[in-house]
Amino acid sequence: MTVTVVVADDQEMIREGMRMILEAQPGIEVVGQAGDGAAAVEQVRRLRPDVCLMDIRMPRVDGLQATRLIAGDPATRDTAVVVVTTFDLDEYVHGALRAGANGFVLKNAGPALLVEAVRAAVDGGTLISPAVTVRLLQQLSRPAGDPESAAARLTPQELRVVLRVARGQTNDEIAAGLHLAVSTVKTHLVHVQGRLGLRNRVEIAAWAWENGLPGSSLAPPR
Repeated sequence: MTVTVVVADDQEMIREGMRMILEAQPGIEVVGQAGDGAAAVEQVRRLRPDVCLMDIRMPRVDGLQATRLIAGDPATRDTAVVVVTTFDLDEYVHGALRAGANGFVLKNAGPALLVEAVRAAVDGGTLISPAVTVRLLQQLSRPAGDPESAAARLTPQELRVVLRVARGQTNDEIAAGLHLAVSTVKTHLVHVQGRLGLRNRVEIAAWAWENGLPGSSLAPPR
């Protein structure tokens, strides 16, 4: 199956560079490019790509609002948005993740990570390096909720899974650590998303950090 991609960045040189990197790989096709957020949303609505690589700082409509529009529209929410940014502690990135982005990758991360991020976004909506996204959430989130009240909304097993998601573990790592099947981990995550009204594992991690769960007495030792 060919993975289709729209690249959104206000610099043509960067867009072309990403296109060349991605199309040098088998099974990836860049079907559209956009120089601003409004054009990115239009391209996604028209082309329905598997992935949209989204810059943050763009004219007309920025990447944050464009991500929110794509993730919030039933017609386009199946397109995974991966934020591509220059700064790994950009406050806008945190906003984009909470708006529904599936993860983020740095522009200077190199061709291999860019390709893997695209492939991983299609495979269950997980960024190639979940720990990077979690580090961002950890540094930008300010716990505002009550950990015990938050934990009470989950079953004990769901809480164990969520805590590991919040630490950046993949489904395979969670399954191994809890002695579960990967399919069981995925089922727990689907139940958590439905109960909490969250769209993906990045939002689950954000919810956990914002409620102080990873640093609370409810969290077992690493």
